[in-house]
Amino acid sequence: MLYIVPTPIGNLKDISLRAQEVLRSVSLILAEDTRVTGKLLHHYEIKQPMKSFHSNNEHNVLDYFGGMLKAGDDIALVSDAGTPAISDPGFLLCRYCRDHQIPMTCLPGATAFVPALVMSGLPANRFHFEGFLPPKKGRQTRIKILAEKEDTIVLYESPHKIIKCLTQLIDILGDRQASLCRELSKLYEEVIHGSLSEIKANLEARQAIKGEIVLVVEGKSE
Repeated sequence: MLYIVPTPIGNLKDISLRAQEVLRSVSLILAEDTRVTGKLLHHYEIKQPMKSFHSNNEHNVLDYFGGMLKAGDDIALVSDAGTPAISDPGFLLCRYCRDHQIPMTCLPGATAFVPALVMSGLPANRFHFEGFLPPKKGRQTRIKILAEKEDTIVLYESPHKIIKCLTQLIDILGDRQASLCRELSKLYEEVIHGSLSEIKANLEARQAIKGEIVLVVEGKSE
């Protein structure tokens, strides 16, 4: 059985009792970064063995870990924060299990875009999750596609690229209403509401921007 296990996006208390139980019971834990997951396991005194499974090696190790699953081992897949395969490694292993009829289950739990969407005050009944925009090639093309969507748009962005991202969105989408969430569930959690230009001005006035960012943007008016 492959267990896809969400881990806290910030606050370590946001891990479920079931997730802890699974992590203690499996033969192996596949971690995006063993150093990050190691801190979580140490906090909860979980001592199962770990191996790396990330975007740079997942193609090479897929058959090896798939073979372990076929042989009857139970494996847990985790990412550094949130649910694996949501803008994190995991899709290839899930597809492998589907194609080889290996049982798998995904535990419900933490993911950053849900609280950001709910707190945005923008319509949450229909939304488009874009995740990370392409870093270079195809980036403006994707934004032009997003400009035509009437559903609320949810984006992930890194701190050092957020100003550029906001500038591009304003140029192509116009100055729409938006909400930016930073450091969700952590001590310095912050939510900024306003137009894209107001959020940009807020961030530009700072000496530094830290923490993973979720940006929620108003959809195109009907």
